[in-house]
Amino acid sequence: MPKSDPPSDLPRRVTLKQVAQAAGVSLASASYALNGAGSVGEATREHVLKIAAQLGYRPNQSAKAMKTGRTGAIGLILPDLTNPFFPSLAQGVIQAARAHGYSVFLTDTGGSVEAEERAVGLMIDHGVDGVVWFPIADDVAPVERLIEGVPTVVIDRNLPGYDVIQADYAEGGRLAAEHLIAAGHVDIGVISGPHAASSARQRAEAAIAVVRERGALAWHVHNAFSLDLEPPVVEALEQRRATAVIAGADLIAIGVMRHVRAMGLSTPDDVSVVGFDDIPWAQLHTPALTTIDMPVEDMAAAAVETLVRRMAHRGEPRRRVVFNVELVARDSVKAPR
Repeated sequence: MPKSDPPSDLPRRVTLKQVAQAAGVSLASASYALNGAGSVGEATREHVLKIAAQLGYRPNQSAKAMKTGRTGAIGLILPDLTNPFFPSLAQGVIQAARAHGYSVFLTDTGGSVEAEERAVGLMIDHGVDGVVWFPIADDVAPVERLIEGVPTVVIDRNLPGYDVIQADYAEGGRLAAEHLIAAGHVDIGVISGPHAASSARQRAEAAIAVVRERGALAWHVHNAFSLDLEPPVVEALEQRRATAVIAGADLIAIGVMRHVRAMGLSTPDDVSVVGFDDIPWAQLHTPALTTIDMPVEDMAAAAVETLVRRMAHRGEPRRRVVFNVELVARDSVKAPR
């Protein structure tokens, strides 16, 4: 005789049918009450919800997804969670998604194009209802082929065909340059983020235009969004031509201040520094970093709201939302000696 499986010690999932029986209502009424839809009285709804809570009922999301074609989850794809800017953005997206009744699958691509492709494929395989995506670079053709047909909102990059959430990066670059010039600086160096990112180029180009018009551009170099400075950046700093530096991100700016200190100089007495993003570290660093603030929470909420709207109305025209930025003056800037 075939052996029967031993009884499982795991508790069985409470079913919708059991909730309906315990509450003394029909299966349809129980479903309406738990899903907040359909024709059911408020007293009955409250009664069913109370019984469901007592029984420990949890909806079967897999069954719901098979029936509705929706999983109740969205994907969030970010380039680098070691950069404090992105955990702040992720927290904002998760909170906004929760308010709309969605859970969030979060992945960090580590700045790798190959990892970005795999992450998008994984999100699609898991059947997310939509995606909030912060691309690594402007060239996204491989990912676009994977994500085609899935409602998607892009943060930071102005990609054609997608709903886009951005900040006014050029205005940020202008504000940084004008602040240093107003403090009396003439010889100003600019460190932009990676050239592949259009937002990094916009920050740097706008800052450089102001510096060339009203001051003197000491040098212009590029760096990854990292504390670690690349050789051209170190070489530029050690020329000691610039009395002030505009960095394309707060992480770069903090890396600059560390290297200035290693050179036996100080910020802001010898070199003033302005960053971009206003990450939490900016005000905790010594000296506190003057920077350009981006409204991360507002951008995250707008991304989720735009995605929810896109999922409901796929044929609507593309939306592009641009948020204002502002300069936050702290201790890393003073008049040159």
